[in-house]
Amino acid sequence: MDVTLVNPFINATINVLETMAFIEVTAGKPYLKTDLVAIGDITGLMGLTGVANGTVAVTFQSECILAVVSNMFGEKMDEINSEIIDAVGELTNMISGQARRELEEIGRSFKAAIPSVVSGPKHSITHYTDGPRIAIPFYTSSGDFTIEVCFEK
Repeated sequence: MDVTLVNPFINATINVLETMAFIEVTAGKPYLKTDLVAIGDITGLMGLTGVANGTVAVTFQSECILAVVSNMFGEKMDEINSEIIDAVGELTNMISGQARRELEEIGRSFKAAIPSVVSGPKHSITHYTDGPRIAIPFYTSSGDFTIEVCFEK
């Protein structure tokens, strides 16, 4: 997969989490993901079309998303509820939007679908294309999360 399609999602993820939730984020080493099982408890998933078709998924461990949303809302969140689900969709939308702006600056234009959110232990992430699934782990002091970027071959 072309890293110029992946790097903007890494940059956007760090930027969104640090500016919206005031959480320091460290990206781990990207790797090829070979199964559909989510590495976390709640996932925002968004389809992309344009110079290539694909999807981006953002999967949070429960403790991480609870800390993120607590920081965003300025109040303690202690369970996955409709507010958390909405926030995951919005975070996915913000990450995608920033990444798409960066991609547009290098002449690669994408349109995005409305994000969907899936939750539960060991839920599946179904990407809309059969391209390679690149997973990037992210680490915070409040737990971890992973993004997956998948574009058609």
